Order: sequence, then structure tokens, then C-alpha cells
Amino acid sequence: MFKPCVMIPVYDHEHAIGAVVDAVLAHGLPCILVDDGSKPSCARVLDQLAAAHPGTVVLVRHAVNQGKGAAVLTGFRSAAQAGYTHLLQVDADGQHNTGDIPRFVALARLHPHAVIAGCPVYDQSVPKLRLYARYLTHVWIWINTLSFAIRDSMCGFRMYPVAPVVSLASRCSLGKRMNFDSEVLVRLFWDEVQVVNLPTRVTYPSDGVSHFMAFRDNVLISRMHTVLFFGMLIRLPKLLARKWRTA
Repeated sequence: MFKPCVMIPVYDHEHAIGAVVDAVLAHGLPCILVDDGSKPSCARVLDQLAAAHPGTVVLVRHAVNQGKGAAVLTGFRSAAQAGYTHLLQVDADGQHNTGDIPRFVALARLHPHAVIAGCPVYDQSVPKLRLYARYLTHVWIWINTLSFAIRDSMCGFRMYPVAPVVSLASRCSLGKRMNFDSEVLVRLFWDEVQVVNLPTRVTYPSDGVSHFMAFRDNVLISRMHTVLFFGMLIRLPKLLARKWRTA
């Protein structure tokens, strides 16, 4: 069975989310919106979207902001309860090219047990500092997986099989904020879930809103890389044996 949905974590993106939802629904996929404690003006927009598309748009709400990772995990629990087999994560700010949704779905059909991970192709709107800083995380991800299988771990445009993520979240505490996207890919890789990379155009962002908190999130990401590094050392024999089998 292949039953996909789209999940969008939302935190104060009232100016962009309507266009993102319309673009998603144009591809005929149901949509789960997770309101991560947004302010009243955004909450009203989300209520209107859910009311305008009953049965197609489902709204789940956090009473207070918990972070992007926590919102995504809430979306996974909602998707699992509804019987969806695959979840396509899309950001709420309009930076992802929703025209590529059919490509994600087609690849997920071909590789139903894999994560289809968006690999960004940036235009001139990307901040250069952020672009170059991403390579620090790329290097740590390659070290912590002993592999180049994950080409970009920070892009939130990706399609997951639901069951492995729900299982992983029940066994370990995943990052609740901006450290989620990278950590979940590494840990799924450790669980021998295949990663299929899909180039996709990314712009920065249509509504000009970013919730990346430079100090807090960089500390969390640095801590995540440290924890994953020691996790890699524990798994080193298994990872080396896997590389040998693959070779």
C-alpha cells in the first residue's frame, strides 16, 4: 500500500502558508498542518485553510511553540494515526519548489522503504554565509555516517516512509528544533534506511521570515554533531562492515 500525505510545520508564516497549501493541494495530496504555537493572526489563517478544505487539510495545534522538530514529529504521529504510509515534509515559508512534488512521489513509489531527500539547487536569493556554513554540517554528516550517501541533511523538503520514523522516535529522543532534520537522517541511515537524493530548486524565503536563532540553534546543532560522533564510534564496526558489503 502506498498512501502519501504532505505535512507542513507552521510557526507565524501567515503571509506565505496560503499559497503553499494551494500549491500542495493542486497535486491532489492531503495536507497536515501543524501549528507550532503561532500568534493569533497566523492561527486564524490556519483555521480558515482547514475550514475551506474539510477532509483534505487537517490542522493539528501546539498550545505553545515547541520547535520545528517537535512539530514535524507531531505531524508524523498524526499521519500514522490516519494510516498514511509516506509523509512529504514541506516548509511553510514558500522556499520549496512544490512543482517537484510529483517527482518526490514517483521516487517514493519506486523506493518505498527509502527517504527521498531534497538536495537544494539555490538561486541568488540564498545568503552566502548560510550557504558556506552548511558545508560544516555536510562534513560532520559524512563523518558520522562514514558515507557520502546524504548529500544535504539540512533541506526540509523530503519524503519519508512513516513507520521507520515513528519507530525511531519511540526509541530515542530526537532534536526538537532546527537540529531535527540532520539528526533524523543520520539515525535513519544508521538503521539502514536508504537515502535517495533528489535535486530541487530552493529560494529564500518568500515571506522574509526565518526562525533560525543563531546562538541557540548553532549550540543545539553543535551538540547534536558531538552526540552523533560518539554514536558513530559505537557503531563503527557495523558501519565499516556495511561499507565493505556495499563495496
